[in-house]
Amino acid sequence: MIELGSINNPRAAQGFIDYIKSQGLSGELRSSDGQNVIICIAPEHFHQAQPLWQAFVENPNHARYQDASWQVGNTQSALSYQGQSLNLKERFKALSWLNQTVTLLCIGIYVAFLLGGFESIYGVLQFNPNQPLTWLTPAIVHFSAIHLIFNIIWWISLGDGIEKLAGKSTLIGLFIVTALFSNWGEYLMIGPNFGGLSGVVYGLLGYCWIYRALNPQQPALVSNAVIGFMLIWVILGFANMLPVNMANWAHLGGLLSGMAYAYTAQLFKTSDKGI
Repeated sequence: MIELGSINNPRAAQGFIDYIKSQGLSGELRSSDGQNVIICIAPEHFHQAQPLWQAFVENPNHARYQDASWQVGNTQSALSYQGQSLNLKERFKALSWLNQTVTLLCIGIYVAFLLGGFESIYGVLQFNPNQPLTWLTPAIVHFSAIHLIFNIIWWISLGDGIEKLAGKSTLIGLFIVTALFSNWGEYLMIGPNFGGLSGVVYGLLGYCWIYRALNPQQPALVSNAVIGFMLIWVILGFANMLPVNMANWAHLGGLLSGMAYAYTAQLFKTSDKGI
């Protein structure tokens, strides 16, 4: 292996390695302190990797690198590099109070379920049309570890990106609006027995999709490929072609309300400029 370049962002470096692997090239990371990471490439792939490295240096936060990590399926990419810690505690502390609070609530409630508190806790948080607070609370209820982990990963990633791009008030508004529409949609079409942050996650995806379309000069928070995959997932859910039960109406309600939120926010932004 020969050195291609270096970067002091381990997670971004892993994204680049995953990306070049998806292109059929061989590479690895080397680091002595867990922070400054050297990207090494197989000699026979060096010339092919050079333009890819230059594109990465110009925009290391491009969605293609995160997408590649999902495609390659490197489960270690967010945990350690060459045996060195990535300071996950510090990274979590760097998130906003809103992002942290929603994450910890979801985890805490699931753990409480496992410890035997399901009936008493879910009875309070379950959707009830006569109790306005419960119009939001199903979003923080999860019934399986896989569902919880999947939603939390997307909530942290998309939520943090949206907050940095459009502000904390936008993320708060998105959470409230998408939770309301997704929960009411599922309740009206199916009933009160549901839970999960998926409706909000789809709302964030919908927001990112429309925001990018209306502001093409801004960096993409999620790629069109990922959006396409999530849309297909909704279609498969409605067609009953998935091996698990899905809150399909919550997904659709969240997606549409997130898209509408982005479009409405753009209208107000344009109106303010015209005044």
